[in-house]
Amino acid sequence: MVYSSTAGMAVELYTTQGQEATLVKRFVLNADGRNPDGPLYDNASLKVGTYRLVFEVAAYFKGRGVELPQPNFLDRVSLDFGVAHADQHYHVPLLVSPWSYSTYRGS
Repeated sequence: MVYSSTAGMAVELYTTQGQEATLVKRFVLNADGRNPDGPLYDNASLKVGTYRLVFEVAAYFKGRGVELPQPNFLDRVSLDFGVAHADQHYHVPLLVSPWSYSTYRGS
């Protein structure tokens, strides 16, 4: 089963400092696999620092009728990433299946 986007996947964005994480926003990806409200930060509000995106992978695939083992191989995928230059664009795509994922800094 192949999906062209992750429309409907729940995501959480956090700012992090050491072991502490502060929830910034919860949202559900749109048909393009993006935040429906547009970019999460604009150039004025993005700060140098560390962030975390948490993707609800198992719930997404279960909601599409994919049978998953218990416990799930991937339940939630957490991506910790750093912003070194707040004046640059950061796009963090996630390519995901019930068994694997990959990410990179997009353009």
